[in-house]
Amino acid sequence: MSTRTLTKDQMLSLAEHIENAELDVHDITKVTNDFPDMTFDDAYDIQWEIRRRKEARGNKVVGMKMGLTSWAKMAQMGVETPVYGFLADYFSVPDGGDIDTSELIHPKIEAEVAFVTKAPLKGPGCHIGDVLAATDFIIPAVEVIDSRYENFKFDLISVVADNASSTRFITGGRMAKVADVDLKTLGVVMEINGEVVELGAGAAVLGHPASSVAMLANMLGERGEEIPAGTFIMTGGITAAVAVKKGDNITVRYQDLGSVSAKFV
Repeated sequence: MSTRTLTKDQMLSLAEHIENAELDVHDITKVTNDFPDMTFDDAYDIQWEIRRRKEARGNKVVGMKMGLTSWAKMAQMGVETPVYGFLADYFSVPDGGDIDTSELIHPKIEAEVAFVTKAPLKGPGCHIGDVLAATDFIIPAVEVIDSRYENFKFDLISVVADNASSTRFITGGRMAKVADVDLKTLGVVMEINGEVVELGAGAAVLGHPASSVAMLANMLGERGEEIPAGTFIMTGGITAAVAVKKGDNITVRYQDLGSVSAKFV
């Protein structure tokens, strides 16, 4: 059952307000300060409107991402449910590429595994088996998140409205078939300027990263949407998010899958 508290005009104006914070690189206070009764349905309406605004400008949506899928991340943020967002074309950074910090407010990085589908996935009732059968390959990815809320002060509903803090992502390393990788034990080492800052294993993502994709299919199903074939899906942080700044070189090494690196300039 959908529960909404915002009028269409309020929803449209909040989408513009939040997207402008991203595009103009300035922080804002969390939107639930002004709309304390806002629901998840309201927040996803705002996110889908931001997506529509980008597409109307000629940007393409090139993937989806799940956020707050690790127990570590949920504990860090004091929340209990994962959220999703979309990835726009200009979020993509090549492996070894430069990320312009002047376009970001307070970036953090997380190590993730991305799935690319070869068949559509539709909820409700989507489970790990469905996801593994529909997966073309997996590939290492590093997500740069950048909440538009000042001092990272927010609640989950505000995060959803802010496209789950999405801003940039770097894909690299080697792709692999799901059958050839034990995703639960897949080890990850994150380095900033040559120093190890985080370690993790794939099981940090809801026990198995494919669970995250299944959950995305089920959440999209509640809005009558599905995951089309050929979709790139970032499954959520295997590590906690680590703040980065101008001048930082990052490298994330994935067991048997190579590494992903970038420089913040």
